[in-house]
Amino acid sequence: MRNYQKELDAIIERHAAAGEVPTLLLHACCAPCSSYCLEYLSEHFAITLFYFNPNIHPAEEYVHRVAEAKRLVAQLPAKHPISFLEGAFEPQRFYDAVRGLEGEPEGGARCRVCFRLRLEETAKLAKAQGFDYFTTTLSISPLKNADVLNEEGERAGEKYGVRHLPSNFKKKGGYQRSIVLSREYELYRQNYCGCAFSRIEN
Repeated sequence: MRNYQKELDAIIERHAAAGEVPTLLLHACCAPCSSYCLEYLSEHFAITLFYFNPNIHPAEEYVHRVAEAKRLVAQLPAKHPISFLEGAFEPQRFYDAVRGLEGEPEGGARCRVCFRLRLEETAKLAKAQGFDYFTTTLSISPLKNADVLNEEGERAGEKYGVRHLPSNFKKKGGYQRSIVLSREYELYRQNYCGCAFSRIEN
C-alpha cells in the first residue's frame, strides 16, 4: 500500500534542498477542507486555490461555498502567496458525467466519476498556465478514498502532461486541524458533500 504522505514529504524535501518554491494549482472542494491544506502547503508552495465544483447543488449552496473559500484565502496567513481562481459553474457537466450512476451509494462509482471530472479540469488548467503541480483538498475528508483520488489525479496528470502531487491530507492530523481552523475562522461547514444525490442521502 502506498504512503502518499511519505511521497509528498520527499517531494517537499527535494525542493527545499534545492531552494525552490514550486507552484501548485490546488483544487478546493470547500473552505473547511482547504484550511489545513493551505496552512500546510503554503509553507512549501506558491498556491492558487482553484474552485471548480459543478457538482454543487443548489446554486445558492455553490455561491455560499465560493464566498467562504475566497474569505479564507484573504484571511489566512501564509509564508508563500495564495491566490484564488474560480472555475465555471456548469452543473450540466456533472449530470452528464454521472448519467446512469444516480443510484450509486455515496463513495461509489458516481463519486469516482465526479473526482475525475474535477481533477481533469484542474490538470488541464495547470498545464495551460504552467504550474509545477496540481492536486486536490478532497483527500482530507474521512469520507473520501485517498487511493481513488490519487489514481484519478495521476491519470489526469498523464493525460494533460502535468505533475500530480500525491496527497492524503488526513495524515498528520489534517482533518482534526481543519476543524480547529474552521472554528477559528468561523467557516461555514456544510452537512453534505455537495451534489443533489449526497444531499438526498443526508
